[in-house]
Amino acid sequence: MKQTLATSFPKSLHCKIQGSLRVVARIILLRHAHSIANEKGILSGQLPGVSLSTRGREQALSLVSRLGSSSLDSIRVSPMQRCQETIQPWLESKFSSRIGKLILDDQLIEMDYGLWSGRQLKGLAKEKLWKQIQSTPSKVVFPDGERFTAMQKRAFQSIEDGLLEKKNGNHLFVSHGDVIKAIVAKLMTIKLDNFQSLVVDPASITVIDFDGEKAQLLAFNDSTSNIERFTQEKKTKRILLGGGSGTSARRRK
Repeated sequence: MKQTLATSFPKSLHCKIQGSLRVVARIILLRHAHSIANEKGILSGQLPGVSLSTRGREQALSLVSRLGSSSLDSIRVSPMQRCQETIQPWLESKFSSRIGKLILDDQLIEMDYGLWSGRQLKGLAKEKLWKQIQSTPSKVVFPDGERFTAMQKRAFQSIEDGLLEKKNGNHLFVSHGDVIKAIVAKLMTIKLDNFQSLVVDPASITVIDFDGEKAQLLAFNDSTSNIERFTQEKKTKRILLGGGSGTSARRRK
């Protein structure tokens, strides 16, 4: 069945303009921490039982202080074990009282790589399909697996669902590298065929303000910053010329 992508955002997310100001949501995309599959160079996909590596468990623990007392209106998490293990230390910490709805969201699950799942990346790089994955992923469907276009469509549906909770809220999405790259490409109007130019490391965050029509990138592939500050500072209310004044940096102590 032919897959198509909507060319405009749904009306349900379009915000009423008051003068030049818009209602803005803050989207925080968190990739799971380093996994045993990352450690072994394996494309795990949706295979069960892929836990965090020793390095990944350390990254998950560091997220407790990085997230700190973040005020989050919703958290949506891929049901894969490595994603749940990434956010679990913070959810069990003293800081997690200021969260709204918590959902395990199948729409954020890793790409279904089909028959490629569980194979070594160095071997897959020799496959004929690999070149097309790098150059024109929009045309790729994995053997007995998923299309990139289908993955992007269902992943962005999670963003739409999250923002319906509160259009001007802070929303955390815990997912996977390719999924986050596809979401960023959609929000930033980057062609899917160019999304491989994006890099999303384990335990990194990407922060985007989104008003239902336009998006602004505040942080990308950031593995060290204090995430809490992004939930406390004021959201962008208008598209700025000249890069803005950097008010958030002045509030940091």
